[in-house]
Amino acid sequence: MELGASNTVNSSNEGFRAFVSYSHADARFAHKLHRKMETYRMPSRFRKGSASVETGLTDGRLGKIFRDREDLPASQDLSQAVKDALSASQALIVLCSPDAKSSPWVSQEIDLFRTLHPNRPILAALIRGEPEESFPELLLQGKEPLAADLRKEGDGWRLGFLKIVAGIAGVSLDSLVQRDAQRRLNRVMAVTGGVLVGLLAMIGMTIFAIQQRNEAQHQRAEAEGLVEYMLTDLRSELKGASTLRVMTKVNERAIDYYEEQDDLSDLPAASLERRARILHAMGEDENSREGGSLEKVLAMFTEAHRVTETLLDQDPENPDRIFGHAQSKYWLGYIAYRKKDWTSTEQYWLGYKNFSDQLMDFDDDNPAWLREAGYADGNLCTLALKRTDIRSRNSKHCSASLDRMEQILRLRPDDPNSIADLVNRIGWMSDEYLEQGKHDERRMLLQRGIALVDFLRADDPANNDLTDIWLTFQTALMSIDEKQSAIQLTAALEASKKLVNHDPNNRVWRSRLNKLKTLQRKNHRQADAN
Repeated sequence: MELGASNTVNSSNEGFRAFVSYSHADARFAHKLHRKMETYRMPSRFRKGSASVETGLTDGRLGKIFRDREDLPASQDLSQAVKDALSASQALIVLCSPDAKSSPWVSQEIDLFRTLHPNRPILAALIRGEPEESFPELLLQGKEPLAADLRKEGDGWRLGFLKIVAGIAGVSLDSLVQRDAQRRLNRVMAVTGGVLVGLLAMIGMTIFAIQQRNEAQHQRAEAEGLVEYMLTDLRSELKGASTLRVMTKVNERAIDYYEEQDDLSDLPAASLERRARILHAMGEDENSREGGSLEKVLAMFTEAHRVTETLLDQDPENPDRIFGHAQSKYWLGYIAYRKKDWTSTEQYWLGYKNFSDQLMDFDDDNPAWLREAGYADGNLCTLALKRTDIRSRNSKHCSASLDRMEQILRLRPDDPNSIADLVNRIGWMSDEYLEQGKHDERRMLLQRGIALVDFLRADDPANNDLTDIWLTFQTALMSIDEKQSAIQLTAALEASKKLVNHDPNNRVWRSRLNKLKTLQRKNHRQADAN
Protein backbone atom coordinates (compact mmCIF):
# COMPACT_ATOMS: atom_id res chain seq x y z
CA MET A 1 0.00 0.00 0.00
CA GLU A 2 1.35 3.44 -0.91
CA LEU A 3 1.18 6.35 1.49
CA GLY A 4 0.21 9.62 -0.12
CA ALA A 5 -1.36 12.83 1.14
CA SER A 6 -3.86 12.57 3.98
CA ASN A 7 -6.47 14.89 5.40
CA THR A 8 -5.27 18.03 7.12
CA VAL A 9 -4.45 17.47 10.78
CA ASN A 10 -4.26 20.41 13.16
CA SER A 11 -2.02 19.84 16.16
CA SER A 12 -3.10 20.92 19.60
CA ASN A 13 -0.91 22.59 22.16
CA GLU A 14 -2.37 20.21 24.71
CA GLY A 15 -2.20 17.00 22.68
CA PHE A 16 0.13 14.86 20.64
CA ARG A 17 0.83 14.93 16.94
CA ALA A 18 0.94 11.13 16.93
CA PHE A 19 0.83 8.08 19.18
CA VAL A 20 3.37 5.28 18.45
CA SER A 21 1.98 1.79 19.16
CA TYR A 22 4.48 -1.09 19.23
CA SER A 23 5.45 -4.38 20.85
CA HIS A 24 8.05 -4.78 23.62
CA ALA A 25 10.26 -6.62 21.12
CA ASP A 26 10.40 -3.53 18.89
CA ALA A 27 11.25 -1.02 21.65
CA ARG A 28 14.67 -0.19 20.19
CA PHE A 29 13.19 0.69 16.78
CA ALA A 30 10.36 2.65 18.42
CA HIS A 31 12.88 4.68 20.39
CA LYS A 32 14.82 5.49 17.21
CA LEU A 33 11.69 6.50 15.29
CA HIS A 34 10.42 8.60 18.19
CA ARG A 35 13.72 10.48 18.45
CA LYS A 36 13.88 11.12 14.69
CA MET A 37 10.30 12.35 14.51
CA GLU A 38 10.59 14.78 17.40
CA THR A 39 13.82 16.26 16.03
CA TYR A 40 12.84 16.35 12.33
CA ARG A 41 12.13 19.76 10.80
CA MET A 42 9.96 20.12 7.74
CA PRO A 43 11.50 21.83 4.69
CA SER A 44 10.96 25.59 4.63
CA ARG A 45 8.33 25.25 1.84
CA PHE A 46 5.88 23.84 4.42
CA ARG A 47 6.59 26.51 7.03
CA LYS A 48 5.56 29.59 5.09
CA GLY A 49 2.29 31.26 4.15
CA SER A 50 -0.73 29.08 3.51
CA ALA A 51 1.35 25.91 3.77
CA SER A 52 2.04 26.58 7.45
CA VAL A 53 -1.66 27.10 8.08
CA GLU A 54 -2.44 23.86 6.25
CA THR A 55 0.02 21.75 8.20
CA GLY A 56 -0.04 23.65 11.49
CA LEU A 57 3.78 23.42 11.58
CA THR A 58 4.82 27.04 11.91
CA ASP A 59 8.18 26.12 13.47
CA GLY A 60 8.73 23.19 11.13
CA ARG A 61 8.59 20.51 13.82
CA LEU A 62 5.98 17.78 13.95
CA GLY A 63 5.26 18.34 17.63
CA LYS A 64 5.04 15.96 20.54
CA ILE A 65 4.99 12.24 19.76
CA PHE A 66 3.69 9.85 22.43
CA ARG A 67 5.67 6.64 22.96
CA ASP A 68 5.05 4.65 26.14
CA ARG A 69 5.44 0.97 26.89
CA GLU A 70 7.40 0.80 30.12
CA ASP A 71 4.66 2.44 32.19
CA LEU A 72 1.90 -0.01 31.22
CA PRO A 73 0.52 -1.92 34.21
CA ALA A 74 0.55 -5.69 34.42
CA SER A 75 -3.18 -5.97 33.73
CA GLN A 76 -5.51 -6.85 30.89
CA ASP A 77 -6.47 -3.24 30.15
CA LEU A 78 -4.73 -0.08 29.03
CA SER A 79 -3.69 2.40 31.69
CA GLN A 80 -5.59 5.67 32.02
CA ALA A 81 -2.48 7.57 30.96
CA VAL A 82 -2.36 5.66 27.68
CA LYS A 83 -6.09 6.16 27.10
CA ASP A 84 -5.69 9.89 27.68
CA ALA A 85 -2.75 10.01 25.26
CA LEU A 86 -4.72 8.17 22.57
CA SER A 87 -7.61 10.58 23.07
CA ALA A 88 -5.27 13.55 22.64
CA SER A 89 -3.40 12.19 19.60
CA GLN A 90 -4.02 13.41 16.06
CA ALA A 91 -2.73 10.22 14.39
CA LEU A 92 -1.76 6.64 15.24
CA ILE A 93 1.47 5.02 14.04
CA VAL A 94 1.57 1.22 14.38
CA LEU A 95 4.98 -0.46 14.13
CA CYS A 96 4.09 -3.74 12.42
CA SER A 97 5.98 -6.97 13.07
CA PRO A 98 5.11 -10.56 13.99
CA ASP A 99 5.40 -9.55 17.67
CA ALA A 100 3.10 -6.56 17.16
CA LYS A 101 0.50 -8.75 15.49
CA SER A 102 0.37 -11.01 18.55
CA SER A 103 0.50 -8.16 21.09
CA PRO A 104 -2.81 -7.57 22.93
CA TRP A 105 -1.65 -4.05 23.84
CA VAL A 106 -1.16 -3.03 20.23
CA SER A 107 -4.60 -4.38 19.30
CA GLN A 108 -6.25 -2.54 22.20
CA GLU A 109 -4.57 0.72 21.21
CA ILE A 110 -5.71 0.38 17.59
CA ASP A 111 -9.27 -0.44 18.66
CA LEU A 112 -9.49 2.47 21.12
CA PHE A 113 -7.99 5.02 18.72
CA ARG A 114 -10.33 3.98 15.91
CA THR A 115 -13.31 4.23 18.31
CA LEU A 116 -12.28 7.67 19.58
CA HIS A 117 -11.21 9.09 16.21
CA PRO A 118 -12.81 7.22 13.28
CA ASN A 119 -11.68 9.89 10.78
CA ARG A 120 -8.11 10.41 11.96
CA PRO A 121 -5.26 8.70 10.10
CA ILE A 122 -3.73 5.41 11.14
CA LEU A 123 -0.28 4.75 9.66
CA ALA A 124 1.17 1.24 9.47
CA ALA A 125 4.98 1.10 9.50
CA LEU A 126 6.25 -2.36 8.52
CA ILE A 127 9.59 -2.98 10.25
CA ARG A 128 9.93 -6.80 10.34
CA GLY A 129 8.35 -9.78 8.62
CA GLU A 130 5.94 -9.93 5.70
CA PRO A 131 2.67 -7.90 5.75
CA GLU A 132 0.44 -10.95 6.22
CA GLU A 133 2.38 -12.05 9.31
CA SER A 134 3.02 -8.60 10.74
CA PHE A 135 -0.16 -6.50 10.39
CA PRO A 136 -2.49 -6.79 13.42
CA GLU A 137 -5.93 -8.07 12.46
CA LEU A 138 -7.69 -4.97 13.78
CA LEU A 139 -5.50 -2.79 11.58
CA LEU A 140 -6.90 -4.45 8.45
CA GLN A 141 -10.52 -4.10 9.50
CA GLY A 142 -12.52 -1.13 8.26
CA LYS A 143 -10.72 1.73 6.52
CA GLU A 144 -7.47 0.61 4.88
CA PRO A 145 -4.49 2.08 6.80
CA LEU A 146 -1.79 4.16 5.14
CA ALA A 147 1.43 2.16 5.04
CA ALA A 148 5.18 2.63 4.92
CA ASP A 149 7.67 -0.22 4.51
CA LEU A 150 10.80 0.64 6.52
CA ARG A 151 12.55 -2.65 5.78
CA LYS A 152 15.72 -2.60 3.68
CA GLU A 153 13.99 -4.63 1.00
CA GLY A 154 11.00 -2.25 1.06
CA ASP A 155 11.03 1.56 1.01
CA GLY A 156 14.07 1.67 3.24
CA TRP A 157 14.51 3.89 6.29
CA ARG A 158 14.69 7.29 4.57
CA LEU A 159 11.72 7.00 2.21
CA GLY A 160 9.66 5.08 4.75
CA PHE A 161 10.29 7.78 7.34
CA LEU A 162 9.22 10.51 4.94
CA LYS A 163 6.02 8.58 4.19
CA ILE A 164 5.17 8.63 7.89
CA VAL A 165 5.95 12.35 8.13
CA ALA A 166 3.80 13.08 5.09
CA GLY A 167 0.90 11.12 6.56
CA ILE A 168 1.10 12.97 9.87
CA ALA A 169 1.62 16.43 8.40
CA GLY A 170 -1.05 15.98 5.73
CA VAL A 171 1.18 16.90 2.79
CA SER A 172 1.92 15.26 -0.55
CA LEU A 173 4.59 12.60 -0.33
CA ASP A 174 6.09 13.54 -3.70
CA SER A 175 6.27 17.17 -2.67
CA LEU A 176 7.86 16.33 0.68
CA VAL A 177 10.43 13.99 -0.90
CA GLN A 178 11.37 16.60 -3.47
CA ARG A 179 11.63 19.38 -0.92
CA ASP A 180 13.57 17.24 1.52
CA ALA A 181 15.98 16.18 -1.21
CA GLN A 182 16.32 19.81 -2.27
CA ARG A 183 17.09 20.84 1.28
CA ARG A 184 19.77 18.18 1.58
CA LEU A 185 21.23 19.23 -1.75
CA ASN A 186 21.24 22.88 -0.65
CA ARG A 187 23.24 21.90 2.40
CA VAL A 188 25.79 20.18 0.21
CA MET A 189 25.91 23.15 -2.14
CA ALA A 190 26.36 25.53 0.79
CA VAL A 191 29.47 23.62 1.78
CA THR A 192 30.71 23.29 -1.78
CA GLY A 193 29.58 26.74 -2.93
CA GLY A 194 31.59 28.24 -5.74
CA VAL A 195 32.20 24.90 -7.41
CA LEU A 196 32.01 25.11 -11.19
CA VAL A 197 29.16 23.52 -13.11
CA GLY A 198 29.50 20.47 -15.29
CA LEU A 199 32.55 18.28 -14.90
CA LEU A 200 34.14 20.58 -12.34
CA ALA A 201 31.02 20.32 -10.18
CA MET A 202 31.16 16.53 -10.44
CA ILE A 203 34.80 16.53 -9.37
CA GLY A 204 34.08 18.93 -6.53
CA MET A 205 31.21 16.83 -5.22
CA THR A 206 33.36 13.70 -5.45
CA ILE A 207 36.08 15.38 -3.43
CA PHE A 208 33.50 16.54 -0.93
CA ALA A 209 32.11 13.01 -0.60
CA ILE A 210 35.59 11.63 0.03
CA GLN A 211 36.24 14.29 2.61
CA GLN A 212 32.94 13.55 4.30
CA ARG A 213 33.81 9.85 4.40
CA ASN A 214 37.25 10.58 5.84
CA GLU A 215 35.77 12.99 8.36
CA ALA A 216 33.19 10.39 9.37
CA GLN A 217 35.95 7.84 9.81
CA HIS A 218 37.96 10.34 11.82
CA GLN A 219 34.98 11.15 14.03
CA ARG A 220 34.26 7.44 14.52
CA ALA A 221 37.89 6.85 15.48
CA GLU A 222 37.74 9.69 18.00
CA ALA A 223 34.38 8.51 19.39
CA GLU A 224 35.54 4.92 19.75
CA GLY A 225 38.80 6.10 21.26
CA LEU A 226 36.71 7.84 23.92
CA VAL A 227 34.63 4.68 24.40
CA GLU A 228 37.84 2.68 24.82
CA TYR A 229 39.03 5.13 27.46
CA MET A 230 35.68 4.85 29.24
CA LEU A 231 36.04 1.06 29.24
CA THR A 232 39.63 0.99 30.49
CA ASP A 233 41.35 3.83 32.35
CA LEU A 234 38.22 5.75 33.37
CA ARG A 235 36.40 2.60 34.48
CA SER A 236 39.40 1.50 36.57
CA GLU A 237 39.45 4.87 38.31
CA LEU A 238 35.70 4.88 38.93
CA LYS A 239 35.65 1.31 40.27
CA GLY A 240 38.05 2.28 42.98
CA ALA A 241 36.82 5.70 44.00
CA SER A 242 33.28 6.33 42.72
CA THR A 243 29.80 4.85 42.93
CA LEU A 244 27.84 2.43 40.81
CA ARG A 245 25.54 5.26 39.77
CA VAL A 246 28.39 7.20 38.15
CA MET A 247 29.75 4.07 36.45
CA THR A 248 26.27 3.29 35.13
CA LYS A 249 26.02 6.76 33.56
CA VAL A 250 29.40 6.26 31.89
CA ASN A 251 28.34 2.88 30.50
CA GLU A 252 24.99 4.20 29.28
CA ARG A 253 26.69 7.05 27.43
CA ALA A 254 29.03 4.56 25.77
CA ILE A 255 26.21 2.21 24.69
CA ASP A 256 24.18 5.18 23.40
CA TYR A 257 26.93 5.80 20.85
CA TYR A 258 26.23 2.40 19.29
CA GLU A 259 22.45 2.73 19.59
CA GLU A 260 22.69 5.89 17.49
CA GLN A 261 24.25 3.99 14.60
CA ASP A 262 21.73 3.33 11.82
CA ASP A 263 22.78 -0.30 11.33
CA LEU A 264 25.01 -2.20 13.74
CA SER A 265 25.79 -4.76 11.05
CA ASP A 266 27.73 -2.06 9.19
CA LEU A 267 30.15 -1.58 12.08
CA PRO A 268 33.61 -3.17 11.91
CA ALA A 269 34.38 -6.19 14.07
CA ALA A 270 36.43 -4.14 16.56
CA SER A 271 33.47 -1.82 17.16
CA LEU A 272 31.07 -4.72 17.71
CA GLU A 273 33.53 -6.35 20.10
CA ARG A 274 33.81 -3.06 22.00
CA ARG A 275 30.01 -2.90 22.25
CA ALA A 276 30.04 -6.40 23.75
CA ARG A 277 32.56 -5.22 26.34
CA ILE A 278 30.23 -2.36 27.28
CA LEU A 279 27.43 -4.89 27.81
CA HIS A 280 29.79 -6.91 30.03
CA ALA A 281 30.54 -3.78 32.07
CA MET A 282 26.87 -2.78 32.35
CA GLY A 283 25.94 -6.28 33.45
CA GLU A 284 28.71 -6.31 36.03
CA ASP A 285 27.53 -3.00 37.50
CA GLU A 286 23.85 -4.01 37.52
CA ASN A 287 24.83 -7.20 39.33
CA SER A 288 26.65 -5.21 42.03
CA ARG A 289 23.73 -2.82 42.60
CA GLU A 290 21.44 -3.63 45.53
CA GLY A 291 18.16 -4.80 44.05
CA GLY A 292 19.74 -5.24 40.63
CA SER A 293 17.76 -7.36 38.20
CA LEU A 294 19.43 -10.72 37.58
CA GLU A 295 17.31 -11.25 34.47
CA LYS A 296 18.37 -7.87 33.12
CA VAL A 297 22.00 -8.81 33.73
CA LEU A 298 21.48 -12.16 32.01
CA ALA A 299 19.97 -10.42 28.96
CA MET A 300 23.03 -8.16 28.64
CA PHE A 301 25.46 -11.06 28.94
CA THR A 302 23.45 -13.20 26.52
CA GLU A 303 23.51 -10.47 23.86
CA ALA A 304 27.25 -9.98 24.39
CA HIS A 305 27.78 -13.75 24.06
CA ARG A 306 25.83 -13.78 20.78
CA VAL A 307 28.01 -11.02 19.34
CA THR A 308 31.38 -12.40 20.49
CA GLU A 309 30.47 -15.90 19.28
CA THR A 310 29.61 -14.55 15.82
CA LEU A 311 32.85 -12.56 15.67
CA LEU A 312 34.88 -15.59 16.73
CA ASP A 313 33.22 -17.78 14.10
CA GLN A 314 34.26 -15.23 11.48
CA ASP A 315 37.88 -15.08 12.66
CA PRO A 316 38.64 -18.13 14.86
CA GLU A 317 42.43 -17.61 14.94
CA ASN A 318 42.27 -14.00 16.13
CA PRO A 319 43.42 -13.69 19.79
CA ASP A 320 41.23 -10.61 20.33
CA ARG A 321 38.13 -12.51 19.22
CA ILE A 322 39.09 -15.48 21.42
CA PHE A 323 39.62 -13.17 24.39
CA GLY A 324 36.29 -11.37 23.82
CA HIS A 325 34.29 -14.61 23.68
CA ALA A 326 36.13 -15.94 26.74
CA GLN A 327 34.75 -12.99 28.73
CA SER A 328 31.22 -13.80 27.57
CA LYS A 329 31.68 -17.41 28.73
CA TYR A 330 32.85 -16.20 32.11
CA TRP A 331 29.95 -13.83 32.70
CA LEU A 332 27.26 -16.30 31.69
CA GLY A 333 28.93 -18.81 34.01
CA TYR A 334 28.87 -16.22 36.77
CA ILE A 335 25.11 -15.75 36.45
CA ALA A 336 24.66 -19.53 36.58
CA TYR A 337 26.92 -19.50 39.65
CA ARG A 338 24.70 -16.92 41.34
CA LYS A 339 21.69 -19.11 40.59
CA LYS A 340 23.54 -22.12 42.07
CA ASP A 341 23.20 -23.92 38.75
CA TRP A 342 26.52 -25.71 39.20
CA THR A 343 26.28 -27.81 36.03
CA SER A 344 25.81 -24.76 33.78
CA THR A 345 28.45 -22.86 35.71
CA GLU A 346 30.99 -25.60 35.11
CA GLN A 347 30.06 -25.80 31.43
CA TYR A 348 30.63 -22.08 30.86
CA TRP A 349 33.76 -21.85 33.00
CA LEU A 350 35.36 -24.90 31.38
CA GLY A 351 34.68 -23.13 28.08
CA TYR A 352 36.41 -20.05 29.49
CA LYS A 353 39.41 -22.16 30.51
CA ASN A 354 39.54 -23.73 27.05
CA PHE A 355 39.78 -20.30 25.45
CA SER A 356 42.41 -19.16 27.96
CA ASP A 357 44.46 -22.23 27.08
CA GLN A 358 44.19 -21.25 23.40
CA LEU A 359 45.53 -17.81 24.26
CA MET A 360 48.45 -19.41 26.08
CA ASP A 361 49.21 -21.39 22.92
CA PHE A 362 49.83 -18.09 21.14
CA ASP A 363 52.30 -16.84 23.75
CA ASP A 364 52.72 -18.51 27.14
CA ASP A 365 54.94 -15.65 28.41
CA ASN A 366 52.34 -12.98 27.70
CA PRO A 367 51.27 -11.59 31.10
CA ALA A 368 47.77 -10.83 29.79
CA TRP A 369 47.24 -14.43 28.67
CA LEU A 370 48.83 -15.75 31.88
CA ARG A 371 46.31 -13.67 33.80
CA GLU A 372 43.41 -15.17 31.83
CA ALA A 373 44.73 -18.67 32.57
CA GLY A 374 44.96 -17.75 36.24
CA TYR A 375 41.42 -16.40 36.23
CA ALA A 376 40.14 -19.55 34.52
CA ASP A 377 41.69 -21.86 37.11
CA GLY A 378 40.52 -19.46 39.82
CA ASN A 379 36.92 -19.73 38.66
CA LEU A 380 37.04 -23.52 38.80
CA CYS A 381 38.66 -23.28 42.23
CA THR A 382 35.76 -21.12 43.39
CA LEU A 383 33.22 -23.52 41.94
CA ALA A 384 34.93 -26.52 43.52
CA LEU A 385 34.82 -24.87 46.94
CA LYS A 386 31.05 -24.55 46.56
CA ARG A 387 30.49 -28.16 45.46
CA THR A 388 30.96 -31.18 47.66
CA ASP A 389 30.78 -33.61 44.75
CA ILE A 390 34.11 -32.52 43.21
CA ARG A 391 36.20 -31.82 46.30
CA SER A 392 39.22 -33.71 44.95
CA ARG A 393 39.69 -31.04 42.29
CA ASN A 394 40.01 -28.10 44.70
CA SER A 395 43.75 -28.10 45.31
CA LYS A 396 44.52 -28.53 41.63
CA HIS A 397 42.70 -25.40 40.47
CA CYS A 398 43.28 -23.23 43.54
CA SER A 399 47.02 -23.83 43.62
CA ALA A 400 47.32 -23.58 39.81
CA SER A 401 45.65 -20.17 39.86
CA LEU A 402 47.86 -18.96 42.71
CA ASP A 403 50.97 -20.14 40.83
CA ARG A 404 49.90 -18.24 37.71
CA MET A 405 49.53 -15.01 39.64
CA GLU A 406 52.89 -15.52 41.35
CA GLN A 407 54.44 -15.96 37.91
CA ILE A 408 52.87 -12.73 36.65
CA LEU A 409 54.12 -10.80 39.67
CA ARG A 410 57.66 -12.02 38.99
CA LEU A 411 57.32 -10.62 35.46
CA ARG A 412 55.79 -7.36 36.71
CA PRO A 413 56.91 -6.89 40.32
CA ASP A 414 55.72 -3.26 40.60
CA ASP A 415 52.40 -3.61 38.78
CA PRO A 416 49.47 -2.86 41.15
CA ASN A 417 47.07 -4.95 39.06
CA SER A 418 49.36 -7.99 39.30
CA ILE A 419 49.56 -7.54 43.07
CA ALA A 420 45.78 -7.22 43.26
CA ASP A 421 45.31 -10.43 41.26
CA LEU A 422 47.69 -12.27 43.58
CA VAL A 423 45.80 -10.93 46.60
CA ASN A 424 42.55 -12.28 45.15
CA ARG A 425 43.97 -15.77 44.70
CA ILE A 426 45.46 -15.68 48.20
CA GLY A 427 41.94 -15.17 49.49
CA TRP A 428 40.60 -18.23 47.70
CA MET A 429 43.61 -20.38 48.58
CA SER A 430 43.05 -19.47 52.21
CA ASP A 431 39.52 -20.85 51.87
CA GLU A 432 40.98 -24.05 50.48
CA TYR A 433 43.32 -24.29 53.48
CA LEU A 434 40.30 -23.78 55.73
CA GLU A 435 38.58 -26.72 54.05
CA GLN A 436 41.68 -28.84 54.58
CA GLY A 437 42.07 -27.76 58.21
CA LYS A 438 45.50 -26.19 57.55
CA HIS A 439 45.06 -23.26 59.93
CA ASP A 440 48.73 -22.29 60.28
CA GLU A 441 49.17 -22.18 56.51
CA ARG A 442 45.98 -20.17 56.24
CA ARG A 443 47.10 -17.65 58.87
CA MET A 444 50.42 -17.08 57.11
CA LEU A 445 48.72 -16.70 53.75
CA LEU A 446 46.19 -14.19 55.08
CA GLN A 447 48.91 -12.17 56.78
CA ARG A 448 50.79 -12.01 53.50
CA GLY A 449 47.62 -10.92 51.76
CA ILE A 450 47.03 -8.12 54.27
CA ALA A 451 50.61 -6.92 53.82
CA LEU A 452 50.13 -6.76 50.05
CA VAL A 453 46.80 -4.90 50.42
CA ASP A 454 48.39 -2.43 52.84
CA PHE A 455 51.09 -1.82 50.22
CA LEU A 456 48.44 -1.03 47.61
CA ARG A 457 46.36 1.12 49.96
CA ALA A 458 49.40 3.25 50.79
CA ASP A 459 49.47 4.44 47.17
CA ASP A 460 45.69 4.55 46.76
CA PRO A 461 44.01 5.19 50.14
CA ALA A 462 40.67 6.18 48.56
CA ASN A 463 40.31 2.87 46.72
CA ASN A 464 37.18 1.28 48.16
CA ASP A 465 37.79 -2.06 46.47
CA LEU A 466 41.07 -2.41 48.37
CA THR A 467 39.27 -1.61 51.60
CA ASP A 468 36.74 -4.28 50.69
CA ILE A 469 39.51 -6.89 50.26
CA TRP A 470 41.21 -5.76 53.47
CA LEU A 471 37.94 -6.31 55.32
CA THR A 472 37.63 -9.80 53.89
CA PHE A 473 41.10 -10.81 55.11
CA GLN A 474 40.71 -9.18 58.50
CA THR A 475 37.40 -10.94 59.05
CA ALA A 476 39.01 -14.25 58.15
CA LEU A 477 41.85 -13.66 60.63
CA MET A 478 39.30 -13.01 63.37
CA SER A 479 38.05 -16.55 63.01
CA ILE A 480 41.60 -17.89 63.55
CA ASP A 481 42.91 -15.66 66.35
CA GLU A 482 40.15 -14.98 68.88
CA LYS A 483 42.43 -12.89 71.09
CA GLN A 484 42.55 -10.14 68.49
CA SER A 485 38.99 -10.45 67.32
CA ALA A 486 37.58 -7.53 69.37
CA ILE A 487 40.18 -5.08 68.09
CA GLN A 488 39.89 -6.34 64.53
CA LEU A 489 36.10 -6.29 64.67
CA THR A 490 36.00 -2.64 65.75
CA ALA A 491 38.34 -1.62 62.92
CA ALA A 492 36.41 -3.74 60.44
CA LEU A 493 33.09 -2.20 61.47
CA GLU A 494 34.40 1.34 61.01
CA ALA A 495 35.83 0.54 57.58
CA SER A 496 32.64 -1.26 56.54
CA LYS A 497 30.45 1.67 57.61
CA LYS A 498 32.54 4.04 55.50
CA LEU A 499 32.07 1.85 52.44
CA VAL A 500 28.28 1.68 52.86
CA ASN A 501 28.05 5.44 53.51
CA HIS A 502 30.00 5.99 50.30
CA ASP A 503 27.68 3.81 48.22
CA PRO A 504 24.49 2.65 50.00
CA ASN A 505 23.33 0.79 46.88
CA ASN A 506 26.21 -1.70 46.89
CA ARG A 507 24.59 -5.00 47.83
CA VAL A 508 27.83 -6.76 48.82
CA TRP A 509 29.02 -4.00 51.13
CA ARG A 510 25.68 -3.72 52.92
CA SER A 511 25.54 -7.48 53.44
CA ARG A 512 29.00 -7.53 55.02
CA LEU A 513 28.15 -4.65 57.36
CA ASN A 514 25.04 -6.48 58.58
CA LYS A 515 27.09 -9.62 59.24
CA LEU A 516 29.70 -7.66 61.20
CA LYS A 517 26.99 -5.99 63.29
CA THR A 518 25.51 -9.40 64.03
CA LEU A 519 28.93 -10.71 65.07
CA GLN A 520 29.46 -7.70 67.36
CA ARG A 521 26.13 -8.28 69.10
CA LYS A 522 27.03 -11.96 69.55
CA ASN A 523 30.37 -11.04 71.12
CA HIS A 524 28.68 -8.58 73.48
CA ARG A 525 26.23 -11.25 74.62
CA GLN A 526 29.07 -13.68 75.26
CA ALA A 527 31.00 -11.05 77.21
CA ASP A 528 27.95 -10.26 79.34
CA ALA A 529 27.41 -13.96 80.01
CA ASN A 530 31.01 -14.32 81.23
